[in-house]
Amino acid sequence: MSLSLLTLVAFLAAALTVAGVYSVVTDLVLRDRSRTADRVDAEFAPQQRARVQRSALFKDLGKLAADLAGEEERPSSPAEWLQNLIDQSGLQISPRRLLAAAGLTALCLGLLVGLLARSVAGGACVGLLGAALPLLYVHLQRRRRSDKLLAQLPDALELMARAIRAGQTMSQALQSIADEFEAPIGPEFAYCYEQQNLGLPPEIAYQDLARRTGLLEVKIFILAMLVQRQTGGNLSELLEKLATVVRERFRVKGKIRVLTAEGRAQAVVLQAMPPLVFILMLILNRKYAEILFQHPNYLIGLGVSMAIGALWIRRIVNFEF
Repeated sequence: MSLSLLTLVAFLAAALTVAGVYSVVTDLVLRDRSRTADRVDAEFAPQQRARVQRSALFKDLGKLAADLAGEEERPSSPAEWLQNLIDQSGLQISPRRLLAAAGLTALCLGLLVGLLARSVAGGACVGLLGAALPLLYVHLQRRRRSDKLLAQLPDALELMARAIRAGQTMSQALQSIADEFEAPIGPEFAYCYEQQNLGLPPEIAYQDLARRTGLLEVKIFILAMLVQRQTGGNLSELLEKLATVVRERFRVKGKIRVLTAEGRAQAVVLQAMPPLVFILMLILNRKYAEILFQHPNYLIGLGVSMAIGALWIRRIVNFEF
């Protein structure tokens, strides 16, 4: 037997051995993993349906009728604003629990600083800042989630366009996104699909999707969907063009974020410098720094000035287009 034939036989034997080992590993390991994934999906569906059933849209029939009639949106109350903030952050907490966490944080930090500095005014100021920490955390979660959702949106729109071109309905296209995409866009579209399954009109379900995401691009998508339902047209072509527009907007936003990175870094340094310097003074010369607690008006003025400066800088480096 020639050397080349022996080499070929050895190669085939090694390839068949690797294929056999892979088949055994797949049967023993990956099969359990697929069963686990199926079980998780089976458990996720009832939880999603129960969450949809707790939605206020199924309880406030008057608001539902007003939305269907096309009435103008009323100005949102602080409670509605807080609920929208939580929904857009993706956190599974209630506004009451968030406010309780803010109050507890303010109380703990205020008492700690007040006892250490022996100043009621200092403790009160720190307590007010501590109350904003949970809201700041929710805001950061909302921003991180919105960025990820915006990055997923063009691919999701293209998948919807291909599904509709293949002859599927809009509900099936929503379900395909829920199956193929991970959080946050997958659960959001699954929520919208489940709302329609439970009898909510598609127009209201789409509007609620725009409210839960809070993205202008999603609002444009919802508006295009509503117009297409009334006037007709090539829906798959509309979704493809919309995906191109959203992807271009995402690219331009990324470019703007790079160009304004220096300004945002300067804002962080300027905002962090006063409290860090004050803490340093408390460590190096405590008696000198504690004099500031005897003048609470200065602390209040400092906080107000820093807040105005932060909003001003944010206005400069962040803008919509």
